[in-house]
Amino acid sequence: MNADHKLQKLVLDALDYDPNIDCSHIGVAARDGIVTLSGHVASNPEKRAAELAAGRVVGVKAVVDDLLVELPGRNLTPDETIAERCYEMIAALSSIPLDRIHLSVSEGVVTVHGDVDYLQQRVAVEAELWGLSCVRGLTNEVVVLPPVKTDVVREKVRQVLSSISPINAEKLEVRAVGTRVTLKGTVNSWHEKGLAESAVWSVPGVTGIDDQIVVLG
Repeated sequence: MNADHKLQKLVLDALDYDPNIDCSHIGVAARDGIVTLSGHVASNPEKRAAELAAGRVVGVKAVVDDLLVELPGRNLTPDETIAERCYEMIAALSSIPLDRIHLSVSEGVVTVHGDVDYLQQRVAVEAELWGLSCVRGLTNEVVVLPPVKTDVVREKVRQVLSSISPINAEKLEVRAVGTRVTLKGTVNSWHEKGLAESAVWSVPGVTGIDDQIVVLG
């Protein structure tokens, strides 16, 4: 028995020994320490239990969890309804920047895209969605982007514009919310407006700009 087959058997045994897991519909593949779980289970907690059980086996480097959750009637829930419920769950979390989160649903499998300021927010989104019985699978592609500091952006804009228009550089209002930056104020030319926007984009972490600068003349 080669190493992959031995690891596969160890994982299957671990799943079988766990009283919280019905492994009759779970498939296990192993290659170079990477274990893939496939098939279906009866609940989200069981899916998580299977992932943890496999990960505890000595020799497992990583677990690819392709298990789907199958409950009676679950496949009758339309994707549109699932999307609405997921959105409502996330919207109820006051700490989540809802405008930066996007959902896609296909055959009950939900994928979450977007960005948040802190890891706790990413974890909270995933935990809330797993609480929905209609969710058959979940892929969390939310990335953590630390908030942009307003003073850093303001200084960058001032440096870029001060050599050609020191007065207007000081007049510009810079606001940062999360990773989005808003620019307000006036400049003398479209060239200056473009320079200000380019300066903001050069600041690490900026993912969006609302440029409300007015060009005089």
